[in-house]
Amino acid sequence: MEIKHNDNNFDEFEKYEALSDKDIFTKIWLEPRRIFKYINDKEYEKYFYILVFFAGMVRAFDRASLKNMGDKTSLFVIIASCVLIGGFLGWLSYYIYAALLSWTGKWLGGIGNTSSLYRIIVYAMIPSILSLILLIPEIAIYGNDVFKDNSDLVNSGIVGNIIFWLSIFFEFSLSIVTFVFMMIGVSEVQKFSLGKAFLNLLLPLLVFIVPILLFVMIFSLI
Repeated sequence: MEIKHNDNNFDEFEKYEALSDKDIFTKIWLEPRRIFKYINDKEYEKYFYILVFFAGMVRAFDRASLKNMGDKTSLFVIIASCVLIGGFLGWLSYYIYAALLSWTGKWLGGIGNTSSLYRIIVYAMIPSILSLILLIPEIAIYGNDVFKDNSDLVNSGIVGNIIFWLSIFFEFSLSIVTFVFMMIGVSEVQKFSLGKAFLNLLLPLLVFIVPILLFVMIFSLI
């Protein structure tokens, strides 16, 4: 009876180990919990720093668009700053967020440390990183207007409109998938239910970022 039990454990071990680097990036779409469990348990970090670099770029381009940098800055400067500054320094914001997740997660009974959560967040960003590909046709068609406030992107002809709305759809879809991946990843690291993982993802925003923003707004009005 004992031998049978050990054989079963060995089979499960073999199945668990049979994840290649390719599997991490392909099976994550249909088996995210299995992949995040593997990443967490094995402390898998292959291509980690490359993903961190691109994740920083994603954040930088998002900020450039939200701040309408195209109104005052040339397209070349925007791209260069997002690639260089965002790519090389973007890791810091994700690391801070991971530290806050670890700290606030302990209030909910979580066990994840900053390093484990940081690792999971970066791999969960894979869908959003893919959205960088969509920037290529957008910039090719609209140029600096992508980062301007009042640019009329929907009046760029039939082809331009199709690319615009497809880009919006895919970017939104990929951002949703990224958030779902983060919930699953955090739930795996913290040993939470998805509901608790969702709350854990929001707590740093509610406890730290929102009060800071309110303070800045109040200070600016004085």
